[in-house]
Amino acid sequence: MVESEWQENKITETKSKDRSEGESEGKNKGQLSLSVSLSVIVNKHKPWIETSYRGLITENTDEVLLDPPLVALDKDAPVPYAGEICAFRVYGLDAPFEAVVLNKTSGEGQLRARRPIDCEHQREYTFIIQAHDCGAGPGGTGGKRSHKAVVHVQVGDVNEFSPVFSSLEYSGSVLEGRVYDSILQVQATDEDCSPQYSQICNYQITSEDTPFAIDRNGNIRNTESLSFDARSHYEISVTAFDCGQKKAKRSATVHIHVKPICKPGWRGWTKRVDYEPGIGSKQLFPKMHLETCEGAVSSVRTTVELQTSHIGKGCDRETYSEKSLQKLCGASSGSTDLLPAPSAAFNWTASLLTDGGRDSDLIYRFDGRQAANIPDWITPQNLTDQFTIATWMKHGPSPGLRGEKETLLCNSDKTEMNRHHYSLYVHNCRLVFLLRRDFTQGDSFRPAEFHWKLEQICDKEWHYYVINVEFPVVTLYVDGVTYDPYLVTDDWPIHSSQIDVQLTVGACWQGGEVSKARFTQHFRGSLSGLTLRPGKIESQKVISCLQACKEGLDITSLESMDKGIKFHFNPAQSVLVMEGEDLEQVNTALRKVSYINSRQFPTPGARRIHISTTVQCFGEDVCITIPDIEAVVMVMQPSEPRITITGAEQLNTPASDLALGLLLFRDLHIFSTITKSDGIVPNTEHRSGVLEEMVHNLDYCDVLVLGEELKKGLESLHLPRSALLGKHLDCTNSTTGMSIYGVDSMSHYAQVIRQVRFQSLRTGMSVRSFRVSCSELNGRYTSNQFTLQVNVLHREKAVKHVNHMVAPPKYTQLIHQPNIPSNGHSSGVANAVTIVIVVCIVALVVMVVLGVYQLYLTHMQEDMDLHTLSEKEKDLDLSALTITVNPLESIEELQPAEELTEEEVEEDEEDEEDDITSSDSDSDEEGTTTPSMQPQTRMLSKIQWPKKTLHC
Repeated sequence: MVESEWQENKITETKSKDRSEGESEGKNKGQLSLSVSLSVIVNKHKPWIETSYRGLITENTDEVLLDPPLVALDKDAPVPYAGEICAFRVYGLDAPFEAVVLNKTSGEGQLRARRPIDCEHQREYTFIIQAHDCGAGPGGTGGKRSHKAVVHVQVGDVNEFSPVFSSLEYSGSVLEGRVYDSILQVQATDEDCSPQYSQICNYQITSEDTPFAIDRNGNIRNTESLSFDARSHYEISVTAFDCGQKKAKRSATVHIHVKPICKPGWRGWTKRVDYEPGIGSKQLFPKMHLETCEGAVSSVRTTVELQTSHIGKGCDRETYSEKSLQKLCGASSGSTDLLPAPSAAFNWTASLLTDGGRDSDLIYRFDGRQAANIPDWITPQNLTDQFTIATWMKHGPSPGLRGEKETLLCNSDKTEMNRHHYSLYVHNCRLVFLLRRDFTQGDSFRPAEFHWKLEQICDKEWHYYVINVEFPVVTLYVDGVTYDPYLVTDDWPIHSSQIDVQLTVGACWQGGEVSKARFTQHFRGSLSGLTLRPGKIESQKVISCLQACKEGLDITSLESMDKGIKFHFNPAQSVLVMEGEDLEQVNTALRKVSYINSRQFPTPGARRIHISTTVQCFGEDVCITIPDIEAVVMVMQPSEPRITITGAEQLNTPASDLALGLLLFRDLHIFSTITKSDGIVPNTEHRSGVLEEMVHNLDYCDVLVLGEELKKGLESLHLPRSALLGKHLDCTNSTTGMSIYGVDSMSHYAQVIRQVRFQSLRTGMSVRSFRVSCSELNGRYTSNQFTLQVNVLHREKAVKHVNHMVAPPKYTQLIHQPNIPSNGHSSGVANAVTIVIVVCIVALVVMVVLGVYQLYLTHMQEDMDLHTLSEKEKDLDLSALTITVNPLESIEELQPAEELTEEEVEEDEEDEEDDITSSDSDSDEEGTTTPSMQPQTRMLSKIQWPKKTLHC
């Protein structure tokens, strides 16, 4: 409708234009040649045009190129009007064209489009065109028309469209090992109208490094044989080009799946299994099954192996200290740790090399140059006929054909001679234990060297070795399994001498028969947890506990296991062997195999899983081969606990309470929290979380004295033995503080620390500070450092509280003499009387104080024996006791009595056999005697103060 209106408007416009031009010309000619009279003009001839035209128009343009050009001729020319062309008419309902006159006289015209032409809509047009002259006069009357000519117009194409794939996703499959001429065909189209631009001339693979090619017809083929095991799926991108080299805007994705040739093996397993700490047992292969390619099998034997040699000491074990582990496993007391963590007291291991990154495992590495001498005060002096040596060892083959002796532990002469009294060493991958008795223990030929030849000694893996000696029988345990020596050699006892001996770790000390004392027979390997326990041997149960792994293989729902399946675990549960005759039963059983780690804070990292399978067919030993598979269990990082110690940080106490013993940490509490993640906080990289309280064990807590050490004989920390009953705890005490150790709960640790008392007889002390810190897993997680400050309140001297309006002046004598001249003798007598009175008063005061202290100690000892000591009695306060002192008494006068007490205390410190408990018992026995100056002073001195390091 719009098009027809536009055509009518154009025709009207042309008519009016021709009319105006004709009128103008007529006027001019009339003025020139017909000035007097008008003559009649006759239009005799019709205009002439070609019979047919061919035209070409490019789409989206309006000009048509005609062949031949559009020209109308009239024989009436040059007669005005009759010989002129006024219009061209186009006939055709659907023809979107019009013809315009460019020159009336020459009859030139032009064909053009009335609207945009689209080749994709219509590629060619055919219509009629006719020419009109201007008629007989200005009004166009009597006009003539030419014959009708046929016009054929073809629309020229523009490459405006890109190729488009019929599908953006294609999928095909190939069988591994074959090369195909065509795997699949992709197809693209182009909406342009011309063959040049609408045809697809080329396809191209845009993915790099793919074993595929594509031809111009879109056929995809593989250029090499494919392997399912190497890669089972390929994803490639393909694009297309039309003949005008216009590229497709969107590429097609082609998926090619490689189908395996049926190969026997395990299917449905994943190479990685993530394990979150604390979830217990997790199935490793819940969808696993064995493919036998339709082969009939008579039995299947599968071995699942968990490989953890790279984790800690061979697997994930508790990383508590050796003492804590022995306490936890119920080992006999009295063991000596020969490789403790370096510290001020245990400094002989400070120069040894340690292996880092072992998750708090204390591992010492010996490279043939390091060794350590054990101090004499640590070395057990008498091993007796029963003792135990235990250690973790990792060792490889010695260099050379016949390596030298590599000594783990050696007890030899310190000087003059070079006798080995006992030693443990490795020689040519044989473990040898030497034990030389002396003539005081017998003068006969006795067993002296015990040899074991085991693969474990040189396999470069961690193993736990325990040597139980019940002379003359020596038993070796390796990872909980007993081994008897394959060779035992006898020797004569060695002669007794007064030569001191030296215990050495990592080599043997040669102090005699050489120009310069030195270490020999160095060890090459790694050691951990080397202990020596005299007087007792370890039980099989304790040995198994000390070397037990906390991770291993497991079977979920063991009760639902088919009876036709036979299975067996090794002692460490790192190897599982399963065997059955029914294939489906074997598949079901293997799906139940799981991994478990019972540690609350396991060591993160990868654990390798190796599965090997043997299949038997009917009538044949082995029929098909099943490839081994390798998988990984990834133990994730556990949430780190935050251990917090809280309590009162200031404590004000009278000096009298310190003499009786003050509870330092009455309101101490220990708790632990972890942060549960809630996700990433918007606009930050941090994760929001909620603190959540958790329960776990501790392995030690230290109560340290800040500032100067405790003054021996006057200050000490005390802990009643009853506080440790029923708990896996023990403690040591020294002038620097107290250490409580053992694997136990936080609540038990808090209960014990609350019963720690501080006792002091020092005068003039105003402040004492203590610090408490705790640990889990041998320092892997540590608490905050809680500090307590004790402020000592001293009473004012009695003279300061005396009313001077009533009392005599400080320097006024109590005995007044007549106001007469006195000689030197009378003055001396008066002074002597005064001194005697003062000394008597001082003696009386000391006796009263010591008597009260004796009653307190007796009371405390009775309550400790009955284990019914109440909090009120623990905090017994004698501050209410009032002692009246002569105002003439001074600090200087009291000093002799104090010095006497301290000297007697120091004399009694030489008795190292008495401990605090026995001292209290002795005090109870003396408490029944009549109080006097000398007995009470001895009673005070019998308290055994801690030496350098004592058990609590």
